[in-house]
Amino acid sequence: MRTGSVNKQKLLSSCSFSLCAAPPTGRGKKYKAEFQQTREREAVEQKKLTSHCTAAFSFEDMRTASLLFLLSFLLGVNYSQAGSEFRICAFNLHHFGESKAKKSDVMLTLARIISRCDVCLLQEVRDSKGTAVPQLIQTIKSYDHNHQYQHVASVRLGRSETYQEQYVFVYRSDTVTVTDQYQYPDDLPGDEDAFSREPFVVRLKAPRTAIKDFVLIAQHTTPTNTTKELDSLYDVLQRVRKMWKTENVMLLGDFNADCGYLAKKNRKNVRLITDPSLHWLVPENSDTTVKLSTSCSYDRIVVHGDTFNRAVVPSSAQPFNFQKEYKLTEEQALDISDHYPVEVLLRVVSSRAFPRGSSFKNHFSLFAFIPLVLQALLW
Repeated sequence: MRTGSVNKQKLLSSCSFSLCAAPPTGRGKKYKAEFQQTREREAVEQKKLTSHCTAAFSFEDMRTASLLFLLSFLLGVNYSQAGSEFRICAFNLHHFGESKAKKSDVMLTLARIISRCDVCLLQEVRDSKGTAVPQLIQTIKSYDHNHQYQHVASVRLGRSETYQEQYVFVYRSDTVTVTDQYQYPDDLPGDEDAFSREPFVVRLKAPRTAIKDFVLIAQHTTPTNTTKELDSLYDVLQRVRKMWKTENVMLLGDFNADCGYLAKKNRKNVRLITDPSLHWLVPENSDTTVKLSTSCSYDRIVVHGDTFNRAVVPSSAQPFNFQKEYKLTEEQALDISDHYPVEVLLRVVSSRAFPRGSSFKNHFSLFAFIPLVLQALLW
């Protein structure tokens, strides 16, 4: 028998109490009166003892429950803290280049924002000298020591030699791997040169997610040609599906898909909108712009197929208001960008023994308490 059970039995034994037997017959009234007084005193003592025992048992039960809770916490802390989300983001950095890279406060805020994401698509990267992006990656690595970061970038894109942009995917190499990449050549017969900035495509493997293997298509449309470019993006989707033999495709970026750039009357002409196999995740009424004077849902995330859609955490697609989160003024926020990033969470189906970026050594002190808890339970 466990020691705890023996102790409880002893306590139960000490709490047992019997009243005197019934008064013997044939005695005088005086004796019966004395017996009654004795019985009343014993009843009072029994009441006191019962109260004491109830409190004792309550204390024992509370102590046991508390210790069991502590034990379950120690055993389960790693499960509850383990990576329970996989975040994909798209962020228009608004003319990111050498000038912004010189501002340490801007770079730190960018690092805070981007390091929230397992994968983050950066747009409007105008790093003509090729120094701003490496500096940003280094700032991210200095800010977040729990993950390893890498990036992959498109060529510089644009019809004008004086204005060109790059797409850059920054990703945590400890949670996701880039297995392939593709720069769309914009050579569809009859629709050549449909894009000002041709889509850049990457294929990813993320074992912890419900989808495992999927494709991201990056696109920053030209505001004056949004309807045409969004419709042509549908052709890019079909080519990628056929080329890589996959249905798990996400399209994301600054689509300029709202306000004056995408008139409601034109939406019926955009196959990316009318095809029922495509799910637009960011709510239509979302404001992805920083300025108080505007309220437009320019930045979007779209997934192809029900399988990918089921892998998304419901209602998780939304803008990330870094101005509110980091308590910035509008002017400070606009130094970062005139867009908020949009993001979505993928369901995680495999747990890890420890939080990402941690090790057994980091949690050994927690496990050292388990024998003490067990000893206390058995005492």
